[in-house]
Amino acid sequence: MLALTNIALRRGRKVLIENASVQIHSGQRMGVIGANGCGKSSLFAMILGELEPDDGELGLDPKNEIAHVAQESPHGSGSAVDYVMDGDTELREVEAAIATGEADDDKPDLHLLYERMESIDGFTAESRASRLLHGLGFAPDEFRKPVREFSGGWRMRLNLARALMCRSDILLLDEPTNHLDLPAILWLERWLKRYEGILLVISHDRDFLDQICTRIAHIEHETVHLFTGNYSQFEAKRAEQLAQQHAMFTRQQKEIKHIQSYVDRFRYKASKARQAQSRLKMLERMEQIAPAHVDSPFRFHFIEPKKQPQHLLGLTDGDLGYGEDLVLEKINLNLSAGDRIGLLGVNGAGKSTLVKALSTGSTVLKGERVMSKDTKIGYFAQHQLELLRPEHSPIDHLRDYAPEDREQDHRNYLGRFGFSGERIFEPVAPFSGGEKARLVLALMIRQGPNLLLLDEPTNHLDLEMRQALSIALIEYSGALVVISHDRHLLRSVCDELLIVHDGIVDRFNRSLDEYPAWLKEQEDQAGKIEEKWQEKPAKSLNKKQQRQEQAEQRKRLKPLYDAVRDVEMKLEAGRRTMAGLERRLADEAIYTDAERKDEVTKLVQDQAVVKSEIEALEWDWLEASEKLEQAS
Repeated sequence: MLALTNIALRRGRKVLIENASVQIHSGQRMGVIGANGCGKSSLFAMILGELEPDDGELGLDPKNEIAHVAQESPHGSGSAVDYVMDGDTELREVEAAIATGEADDDKPDLHLLYERMESIDGFTAESRASRLLHGLGFAPDEFRKPVREFSGGWRMRLNLARALMCRSDILLLDEPTNHLDLPAILWLERWLKRYEGILLVISHDRDFLDQICTRIAHIEHETVHLFTGNYSQFEAKRAEQLAQQHAMFTRQQKEIKHIQSYVDRFRYKASKARQAQSRLKMLERMEQIAPAHVDSPFRFHFIEPKKQPQHLLGLTDGDLGYGEDLVLEKINLNLSAGDRIGLLGVNGAGKSTLVKALSTGSTVLKGERVMSKDTKIGYFAQHQLELLRPEHSPIDHLRDYAPEDREQDHRNYLGRFGFSGERIFEPVAPFSGGEKARLVLALMIRQGPNLLLLDEPTNHLDLEMRQALSIALIEYSGALVVISHDRHLLRSVCDELLIVHDGIVDRFNRSLDEYPAWLKEQEDQAGKIEEKWQEKPAKSLNKKQQRQEQAEQRKRLKPLYDAVRDVEMKLEAGRRTMAGLERRLADEAIYTDAERKDEVTKLVQDQAVVKSEIEALEWDWLEASEKLEQAS
């Protein structure tokens, strides 16, 4: 059990948390939420022993193993799988003791070390580490790759895998989804649901919190409020509380106004002075109910585009990539006014390559990119945060885009993005990632684009800002293409999904909630193809050639898989229709009412038609399945 009793945390003179008491037991998964700077990370630092509470008591068994994700980027020469295995410190200690014992012929208790190794599941440690790496998106041929050869984002995935490798009693995760793509997030959700210890997670991804959390700790106004359930349940309960609080506040304000008017009228009349004084004391004693801060601190909208051409941008037979490295092939994509497209696909599939091709054409190796003369692109990507001039302030940056606006206009505009007071005149160099992302968004929106290209726009943004961005994008009248691992954002703002995989771009004809099932199908399909290659030892292929051949095989089989899936969906719809007809025909009332005779006839006819359609679809399914089986 982890217990916080009357805990207080301060940063300098600023009070972060006051008089907080929380108890968390094994098996509970708690989401820790609140505005940036409210004390979430300081709470984690206290649990890790890096920060002493200013008051209260932290109840923690010293024998408990605490795991967390290191924020420093690793850079050693050891392999990825060895780095992950280092997360199990006891494993490494036992391995070292065994190595010493085997070198010493007189070591009498070596068998005890082997028994200990067995009890901690040490002999399967490399297999467990490999499964973690696979789940987080690493290819098998990367398991032995030196850590220093990975990019920054992949090194943070290694840190996450290392934390998960630890056989911990308490697991602390601070924004674990920031460096993950959607497939890796879905895998992590499944892994965390099986975690048996105490899980505390800080996240701004509401779908992630919905999937894994059994409790929510909301830090607000220096207080920790506890809620049972996931994030959506917390949101509903909090909305109800705020509504009640607002009603109480409104009612109290009316009462205060009434009493104050009496005091003002009769304060100086001798006959009423005593009653007036009594009411003054009543006002003083009355508990002041704080007004409910229901509104987000961020509220903005996209400037209406001056022109909105019907045909905005198109790629024809586009080969996309970098130099000699071909990433996507034969891409045909046309963007028109009102299009709202979300891009799905694993990291490295080519989503950002496609958006760069649309934005500037910089990744177009072959083919044609055609843009209307009236198309005005607003492009947001993480590297643009680095293009901010460190020594310039937010208002300096804004003046470059709107030099004709008055300073008060600049202040009002930046205020909608959370920049107020003297903050707008401070250099952006020390700004947090979230503040820089908000500023880049503000500058992009100020240009009044009619086509938005957004590459992970929610990274570094807190829940309030994500919600404000979602609302603004829903109201936006232009076209947009979005890459995001935030499923709530994709679900809210996109009308169409495209899937980038195996060097191609396809329409994703399923819902976003079916994406995990699609990924599983791809894995199963890849596994079958892998087995077929293993059955052909005479054909020697390197890993790159194998992957290319496998991609070709998946590409060839895709229409067959789609055909089976299409028939299955039609069959499911037909069976639902049949079940509805049978329920209506089972209703005795339609047979006793003479006026409903025609209705019975119509239902029987419809039943016969649907039954015939289902039988035909079943034959179609058998035929499509046989074709797929033969091709595989």
